[in-house]
Amino acid sequence: MAASRSAVAGLVGDAHVFAALGDPTRLRIVIRLCDGGPASIVRLTDGAKVSRQAITKHLRALERAGLVRSGRAGRERIWELQGNRLAAVRRRLDQISDQWDAALERLRALVEDEKPTRISRPSPGSARAARARR
Repeated sequence: MAASRSAVAGLVGDAHVFAALGDPTRLRIVIRLCDGGPASIVRLTDGAKVSRQAITKHLRALERAGLVRSGRAGRERIWELQGNRLAAVRRRLDQISDQWDAALERLRALVEDEKPTRISRPSPGSARAARARR
């Protein structure tokens, strides 16, 4: 039980990561950084349907969630994915998945091992007698 509480506490602590990834534009940025490696705002906005300001706003949200970080390269700011953050969240999700699998296995074992019980049916006369008493 303590293991499940710590996993849930970890997920609650990472809720901002899920919120950040829940936005389609931010998810596209993460995918782009994952596929193409570190990139500048210019590269990230290339072909995007949003402005540089909007991309910057989304990058800041991803940065607050710990998913990206930036550094200076001359006059440009280069953004890169923090893969370790995604890996940590994935490990927590794997923990939850393992716990669900174990719980479902316990439920399956309980259902399969349970012997059917005989259901007692009232005799036909008892229903008539109950109606007569009303």
